[in-house]
Amino acid sequence: MRCPYCSSKDNKVIDSRAADGGDSIRRRRECLKCTRRFTTREHVEQRVRLVVIKKDGTRVPFDRQKILVGLERACYKRPIPTDSLQKIVDLVEEELYRKYEREVEAIVIGKTLAEHLKQLDQIAYVRFASVYKQFRDLDDFLAEVKEVLNTDTKDATNQGRLF
Repeated sequence: MRCPYCSSKDNKVIDSRAADGGDSIRRRRECLKCTRRFTTREHVEQRVRLVVIKKDGTRVPFDRQKILVGLERACYKRPIPTDSLQKIVDLVEEELYRKYEREVEAIVIGKTLAEHLKQLDQIAYVRFASVYKQFRDLDDFLAEVKEVLNTDTKDATNQGRLF
């Protein structure tokens, strides 16, 4: 592991502990050259990479960062902690790896994310759905809003009404 400060490869591990509920190891290191400390994380590498089949038929490797960016855009200027978005990404990723062996359609990922987002925040859900469902006109958008208003959001705490 290279030191992020001086790029030296010489360092020693000072402390190791489990992180992310045992899914990774957090290591505290000290550079032997510049004596500065830095942290690294170690994860188990997935042997089988999941491939996403996009709407146009192309196949791309699954990237959890793309999911997180999409959720962050939907939740822009909403009172939603980043931890909640990380949890949704973790849940969706775990569910996908459990249900699908090698390939999953992008639409399945979108549906799964939308379900979780609907419980978290109505406005963020409608934003996400407007991109995911590709509304053709205002009637499609209003139909989705009416559906959201009619659903029970008892699990969603401290979220404002959509209208």
